[in-house]
Amino acid sequence: MLNRHKGLFIAACTLPALLLFGLFALYPFLKAIMMAFYSWSGISQEKTFIGLDNFKTLLQDPIVWTALKNNLLLLLVTPVLTMGLSLLFAVLLTRKTLRERSFYRTVFFFPNVLALVVISILWSFIYHPTFGILNSFLHKIGLDSWTHAWLGESNTVLWALAVPMVWQAVGYYMVIYIAAMEGIPSHLYEAAVLEGASQTKQFTQITFPLIWSVVRITIVFFLIGVFNGSFVYVQVMTNSGPDHASEVLMTYMYKQAMQNGNFGYGAAVGVFSLIVTILLAWFSERLTERDSVEF
Repeated sequence: MLNRHKGLFIAACTLPALLLFGLFALYPFLKAIMMAFYSWSGISQEKTFIGLDNFKTLLQDPIVWTALKNNLLLLLVTPVLTMGLSLLFAVLLTRKTLRERSFYRTVFFFPNVLALVVISILWSFIYHPTFGILNSFLHKIGLDSWTHAWLGESNTVLWALAVPMVWQAVGYYMVIYIAAMEGIPSHLYEAAVLEGASQTKQFTQITFPLIWSVVRITIVFFLIGVFNGSFVYVQVMTNSGPDHASEVLMTYMYKQAMQNGNFGYGAAVGVFSLIVTILLAWFSERLTERDSVEF
């Protein structure tokens, strides 16, 4: 009887959350997948079932592959830089005796508090070719040849977008890594010091192996962040230009659905993006799989 009451209590507590999740997350998700098999303008009540035609069109659409390539290029750059800087700052703020440690944590985490739209507008002003801070600084130090229309040139736009993405995310992952590092017993480092291990060796032999499980989780976060978070930066800063040089899958999905009135094809692009994300997450899990280290 006690177990039955306990089960009813748990069900009563979780049922409202499950209902809300089903109504506002699961149902729209399944509806979007179903929509990918229809031709629909998004306005009319008529929907025409066309089967896999949207996906056939998608596979022959060069812009889709350009967008996927841009997503993958951002995926190669931003996670590496973000993880490297986050780990560096986390180590410095946990292993070094700094009186201003709390201040630095707040400063590094602050960009994560800002809305992505605000960050995008801020960096758009920084990159402005005429009165932007970046080009003005390069002029001041005599590097005029290094100035660019950073968001208006196809060879610089993706890398210009990667910088605010890294800047915004570093503090968030730094806090995660700090929490993991502070759980490592201090006696392990004390023993390493007695053995004459350098700071670098302490990191590679103690810190990194013991926080590896956390690092693996953040890799999946990186994947999701690049595929979903890049939408705001591209939409606000470049509007996918110049000539689709900064197009990503989410912006192309938005254009097809909201601007071109082709909700079915837009849903197909979204499903394609979901499949790619799942495959990359699965691949990263298999690639980074290793025995956990315990202490």
